Amino acid sequence: MDDTETRTELRSEIRIEFPDNFLLIDLCGEHDRNLAEIEQKLSVQILRRGNLLIVMGEEDDCKAAEATLHSLYNRLEQGRPVENADIDRELRMGGSEKGTGTRDGDQIEMFKPGSVEIKTRKKLVEPRTDAQKTYVRSLFDNELAFGIGPAGTGKTYLAVAVGVNLFLGGHVDRIILSRPAVEAGEKLGYLPGDMKDKVDPYMQPLYDALNDFLPGKQVAKLIEEKKIEIAPLAFMRGRTLANAFVVLDEAQNATTMQMKMFLTRLGEGSRMVITGDRSQIDLPRGVQSGLRDAERLLSNIDKISFNYFTSKDVVRHPLVAKIIDAYEADEK
Repeated sequence: MDDTETRTELRSEIRIEFPDNFLLIDLCGEHDRNLAEIEQKLSVQILRRGNLLIVMGEEDDCKAAEATLHSLYNRLEQGRPVENADIDRELRMGGSEKGTGTRDGDQIEMFKPGSVEIKTRKKLVEPRTDAQKTYVRSLFDNELAFGIGPAGTGKTYLAVAVGVNLFLGGHVDRIILSRPAVEAGEKLGYLPGDMKDKVDPYMQPLYDALNDFLPGKQVAKLIEEKKIEIAPLAFMRGRTLANAFVVLDEAQNATTMQMKMFLTRLGEGSRMVITGDRSQIDLPRGVQSGLRDAERLLSNIDKISFNYFTSKDVVRHPLVAKIIDAYEADEK
């Protein structure tokens, strides 16, 4: 417990006093909506009296609320905002943000053991779960890394953030982002325009991630200069990708031969990230996913990391995690 915070616990009541009233305002949120979120999720009642928060309810629920409030307050003390996703994460992780901050390294900032942030031009990107933190570390530590898990777990988003970080730091000369142009029910030929117009909709999530980390004009300039390339997987054949940070997204839709072709593009000074979701394979019936084969064939090779995510790592709307759980339960 911080010296700056005091706590008196009754059987079903916990009192927490926070010294900085301005931070407490941010902690409570507009119209106390953050407190309301915690109350709803943990079935507790939280009363605010000046700098004092009084948590009432079942003992275990009160302790969980206390841990969450302390964790969120510590974020604010470190100058980091509290958003809905942060509240949801803390409720699921049981208040994992307690502690104070230190810094270690130019590429990854360590605020405390177990916490990392990625510098980009527009924002600091913070992995929110233990699996995401492990994943980010593996992207810096390994020349080839896999991120496998359901939608909404940040696999591609974090990979692009690390790529931008390394590019801005001069560790790679370019960023190459690729996806298999496989339809999920639609047909490429039915879309209007030339080949670029047909392919761009499949690449849009990669553009979206880049625009989150770099100013739009800079993204356009870097694409024009070919410092950033966004292209379908088929365009990778015959190339050697040296001094580049390379991401293959939606890798579950690569065939075995395409996966082998892509992996063997890895050149000197490059790093490669493969992301995919085995539950969303859109390949024709009977065609083996190259992602499954890569897991089977490469899992025992040194310096290749496999990182796995579950519904607990979903950082989109909380309903997404429940939807994923429902589908997984049905499959079992």
